[in-house]
Amino acid sequence: MTGTSEVKSRAHQLVEAARQLFMAGVMSHSGHANLSVRLDDERFLLTPGFVRDLEADQLATVGLDGRVLEGELRSVSAEIITMHSAVYRARPQVGAIIHTHSPAATAFAVAHRPLPCRTEPMLRFGQPEEVPVVPWGPRGSDVSVRGIAEVLERRPTTAAVLLANHGLLVFGPDAAATAHLVVAIEESAEAEIAAAAIGGAVDFPAGALEAVRASIARVAR
Repeated sequence: MTGTSEVKSRAHQLVEAARQLFMAGVMSHSGHANLSVRLDDERFLLTPGFVRDLEADQLATVGLDGRVLEGELRSVSAEIITMHSAVYRARPQVGAIIHTHSPAATAFAVAHRPLPCRTEPMLRFGQPEEVPVVPWGPRGSDVSVRGIAEVLERRPTTAAVLLANHGLLVFGPDAAATAHLVVAIEESAEAEIAAAAIGGAVDFPAGALEAVRASIARVAR
């Protein structure tokens, strides 16, 4: 069981991740998003239905079985508990999840177009492959959740999915790393759209991921 101090630490990490997303300018006009961080095998912290000016004590503690254990959730967040639970169940190594309506990434979701990995930040921050599209279903519905689970099973190394006609869902080891990947994906989507006007984006050369990993390893020594 996660101790009180660790719960507080993870809550503050989630609040800081939300703040970083707004600072990076990757949020939709409405600022809609929901973020969560895993506490243990059975529980996670979830944002209450808003993320702008979020405070740590506003987070709710939720069970993977869908029960709200502590705090309160607006109905808009209660709908997506099963979406977060599905990812945590499918990926035991995932420590945090972020769902946004980031505009450029959402354009790919609306177009039902996977987002290719053609920018170095995507390589560096955990998505060295295209972001696949999950077929549309009403938010939080069995259809939507089942679609997410099926894509995660087919694509065991993806750290993000596009929710058709909806938005972006990203997951990673912790809140900070997940937020970095959200920003990298949104910037990559923007670059893809801009590149289309001048002839289209170009794939990396063979061995790009290995070269980037080697570069990171040299600095880490």
